[in-house]
Amino acid sequence: MKIMKKLPLTKPKMSKFFAITHQPKSHLPNHLKPPKANQTLKRYLNSNCNTKAILFFRELVRHSPSSIDSFSFLFVLKACTKKPFSLEGKQLHTQVIKFGFHPIIHLQTSLINFYSASGNLLDAHYMFDEIPSKNIISWTSLISAYVVNQEPQKAVELFRKMQMLYVEPDQVTITVALSACADLGALEMGEWIHAYVRRKPELKADLSLNNALINMYAKCGEIETARKLFDSLGEKDVTTWTSMIVGHALHGQANEALELFCKMEEIGKKNSKNQEEGNRGSSIILPNDVTFIGVLMACSHGGIVEEGKKYYRSMSEDYGLKPRDVHFGCMVDLFCRAGLLKEAYNFILEMPGQANAVMWRTLLGASILHGEIELGEKVRCQLLELEPGHVGDNVAMSNIYAAKGMWDKKVIVRDQIKQLRRAPGCSSIEVSSYISEFVSGDDDHPLKADIYEALKYLTIIIKAYG
Repeated sequence: MKIMKKLPLTKPKMSKFFAITHQPKSHLPNHLKPPKANQTLKRYLNSNCNTKAILFFRELVRHSPSSIDSFSFLFVLKACTKKPFSLEGKQLHTQVIKFGFHPIIHLQTSLINFYSASGNLLDAHYMFDEIPSKNIISWTSLISAYVVNQEPQKAVELFRKMQMLYVEPDQVTITVALSACADLGALEMGEWIHAYVRRKPELKADLSLNNALINMYAKCGEIETARKLFDSLGEKDVTTWTSMIVGHALHGQANEALELFCKMEEIGKKNSKNQEEGNRGSSIILPNDVTFIGVLMACSHGGIVEEGKKYYRSMSEDYGLKPRDVHFGCMVDLFCRAGLLKEAYNFILEMPGQANAVMWRTLLGASILHGEIELGEKVRCQLLELEPGHVGDNVAMSNIYAAKGMWDKKVIVRDQIKQLRRAPGCSSIEVSSYISEFVSGDDDHPLKADIYEALKYLTIIIKAYG
């Protein structure tokens, strides 16, 4: 069990942002008097005025510290988490300690969420370790922190540890754990969680939990199971539809994905018409930007270029959704898979903002596949400006030069590769619901000897069969 060691939490020096200066209550402005302080903080938080909430709290600290209670800190911590305000949140943590509210569990849990939002898993885990009586909310907050910060393996390890300590998960914990399984491709663990939900009648599978199950099965390769679950649900929201559309697209099932999207649009139009006629109970489900990622992926995998263009335009024209980099990337992939390299190149040049390295790299790969050396060299020049130290781009160009018999240029690129260092590859495998991670060149695995013995045996068998 890899559980993070306790590390001392960094406590920043108090800045004037949260400096306390006591003044007599008679000098307090009316708007800072105690009964209204938390109401004002809550109003700022609900209206998403996070900066105003922090500034108002600063005034409370300066002029009316007696009006501050644990809920005041809770509201301001949530404001710091939303942005996130990393420095101000750390200073607020110091104030929590100074005011003596540190042992309060809902503040400790909020601090876990704050450090998670700041990408600071060390301090998030430290805060968790500081809680003497951990409840399901604190466990879920830490598991979620690892999922959000793309450490799903540690999230699964924590979920297992929680069960070993006989802490019963709730629906939220289960949903977060399923998300970790989806990211890892840990099907066995995901199936075990699904069976656990069935065994526990008190764990009623709500829509969020069912959505997580569909997403898990789809991403773990069980697309048929995901579709059966999808079809069995009476209630569906945009996440339900999107998870299934993306699932079909990931499995190369373009027709199924697009048929499902058309059905989603039909239901949305029908419900919209019902609402206009005054019929209640018909909720309007509109596709979001993630739905269109699945649709464009489906068009790309299916080689449906004109349909892809139509859906790309529909995204903004019919639904008012602004395309993001991921949508631009899907369009580049669509053109490249169809062999329309010049169209892909022009699309990148004409798109708003600067194209990222992934888009250029997609075009580079297509240029190599189709033997377009001149275009490949142009693309590589762009990549040298964006990510000059990426070894893979040089390897790709070396391969295209070799394929064309341009050995002099191949040697030059190969010499450049020797000067760069490639990040080691990493892979993971699930065996009996346990996930082992392997890094290229790593010999620290506890079962190293057994693994190499098995590989040696497999090599002998392969050679025997020629």
